[in-house]
Amino acid sequence: MLTSAETALWNKRIISCPNGANARVTPSNYKIATVTPLELLGPLNDIERKYAPSKIFTTGPMKLPLPKPRAAIIGSRKASERGLATAARITKTLTDHEVVIVSGLAEGIDTMAHETAISEGGKTIAVLGTPLNRTYPQKNLQLQDEIMKNHLAISQFPIGYPIQRKNFVIRNRTMALISNASIIVEAGDSSGSLHQGWEALRLGRPLFIWKAIVNDSSLSWTKKMIRYGATVLNDPKQVLEVLPSSKGLSEIVLQVPERARNAS
Repeated sequence: MLTSAETALWNKRIISCPNGANARVTPSNYKIATVTPLELLGPLNDIERKYAPSKIFTTGPMKLPLPKPRAAIIGSRKASERGLATAARITKTLTDHEVVIVSGLAEGIDTMAHETAISEGGKTIAVLGTPLNRTYPQKNLQLQDEIMKNHLAISQFPIGYPIQRKNFVIRNRTMALISNASIIVEAGDSSGSLHQGWEALRLGRPLFIWKAIVNDSSLSWTKKMIRYGATVLNDPKQVLEVLPSSKGLSEIVLQVPERARNAS
């Protein structure tokens, strides 16, 4: 829950912040939990722990540890109509198979992924580059509200934390961490989505790149990532083949502390 100091910061509704990230609602509307990566995801290995945040702030009714399988759908903020249609198609296929859709609440591909998951009756997680009481971009205020009420929003940045461009790169690392696979739908050579792509590869997680941009000769990053293990995505159903089962996760994770208590 929020401390009294954090509540005061929230209620001040600060609006002077970079990049147009706006103040949000009062804390009485939402309960914020502070959790560890262990509580959010279950046990992590040494590679996963390297860049994992020590604390993560969450709001929304989704049960923890997070349900599996989870797939991140990411890409350009200034997406083409073709890219948006592709993001919707991939999201629908995965949602139809009960995959939780993860994205970053940015314009373009991210927004399409969240909105399609919701409209298809699925579940979605927004990983924010701002504290939970801010929205970026402003146009996604209503979408963020919906996710906080009925899905899950997470941030590693506490209330009052300054909003900086580097936060969104850090956020991408965390998004790669919580996703069982990542899918880049459309992205230029300077896209922030590439940070997540490289992090997914570092973690040993499946990374898919949509076929249309792999065939784009103007892009250099796609070939590099494929050399390091990324897969060309020709059909959304390919992703289903590498995702873990949804069965038994909660029971497995919840048994860990019980066994530890018995051992002591």
